Amino acid sequence: MSLINCKNLTIGYNDRVILKDLNFSVGENDYLYIIGENGSGKSTLIKSLLKLQKAIGGEIEYCENLNSKEIGYLPQQSSIQKDFPASVEEIVLSGCINKMGLKPFYSAKNKRKALHNMELMKINSLRKESYQNLSGGQQQRVLLARALTSSSKALLLDEPVTSLDPIAASDMYSLIETINKEYRIAVIMVSHDINAAFKYATHILHLTKSGVFFGTTQEYKNSEFHKRFYGGGIYD
Repeated sequence: MSLINCKNLTIGYNDRVILKDLNFSVGENDYLYIIGENGSGKSTLIKSLLKLQKAIGGEIEYCENLNSKEIGYLPQQSSIQKDFPASVEEIVLSGCINKMGLKPFYSAKNKRKALHNMELMKINSLRKESYQNLSGGQQQRVLLARALTSSSKALLLDEPVTSLDPIAASDMYSLIETINKEYRIAVIMVSHDINAAFKYATHILHLTKSGVFFGTTQEYKNSEFHKRFYGGGIYD
């Protein structure tokens, strides 16, 4: 079953078209990598999927049990985020806000879910620590736990390992793989890391200014897109 289905989607800014007639879907348990050079429309597509920006044309359909506010989102980390003065627990719990409606306090259910996700991310022992005092890898685990608290169906991750050292990046990839395979949560990841895409992705969406590819990872490896942009090689 498709969680998200984009049909003839046209996106851009102020009626300036960046991507036209885009068609792709994200199914339950899929792991979709979105790749492409800067300016190809990745950021615009993210904002459109999250309904932070209105599409110029076409449509984005969500399954009946999912809407744009129920997609767990981990944005690219900024210097402002790194210095955010809140505890780990407060940040993870804040992932519940979109579901609270007019309720002023977190429920016991909210707190149990946040605790579960902190344990999953192996940061429970840090829950009272100030976010700004954590390492880069720990901070990304906190933000991933927050995204998981927002949604149990789909995560949208915008270059989640860019600022991490190789060991922390490897750990993050392993955690995301566990979330996808063991907890059966769909993952949409924006990344420049084609090696990781070949290792983890079930599907690839490659955006360029001259065209778009969408298909399985194996189909991508055999495609003209792969040959044109990466020389057709298979990466370790």
